[in-house]
Amino acid sequence: MLGIVFTSLVEMLEDNISPEFADEVLVEANLENDGAFTAVGYYPFSELQKIMVVLVNKTGRPLNDLLYDYGKYLFTVLSAGHAEMMANRQSVLEILDCLDDDIHVQVRKLYPDADLPSFKVLERTPDTIKMEYHSMHDLYALAEGLIDGAAAYFSQRVEHHVTPTEVPHTYHIDVKLLAS
Repeated sequence: MLGIVFTSLVEMLEDNISPEFADEVLVEANLENDGAFTAVGYYPFSELQKIMVVLVNKTGRPLNDLLYDYGKYLFTVLSAGHAEMMANRQSVLEILDCLDDDIHVQVRKLYPDADLPSFKVLERTPDTIKMEYHSMHDLYALAEGLIDGAAAYFSQRVEHHVTPTEVPHTYHIDVKLLAS
């Protein structure tokens, strides 16, 4: 996984709880690199899993709730750090519509070894989008947080529903833009 996923998670813990809490989590996770992540590095998904197990145990919150909150936070980091990818986008639906064909293409130019999920647009109307999300890591709750983070970025409101498909690691995500 991209290092920015790890560095942003540590930043979120430091910002939202405390630097001491972030350090405790990293120590308790017993990570291969002791939590010395860099934004441009690559790290095994198992390291994220270790951190999330510690967070579930320390907070008592369900994993998907933690992933969702992290997804919202991560969108702010990604949009601030990659403003060129946000240029000329007017809505959350526009962002979702071009994830695989534009944004992920640009991400792969910066990080050729990135292990990115896929988002295939199945249907699109002016106020809805239905996508097929596929990821071997099943981080659909993180994707939901990213969607809501994008909606907040554009000062929009959305509702979304995730439905597992018969294909392993594949989900349908329906997003509807709500009136403000």
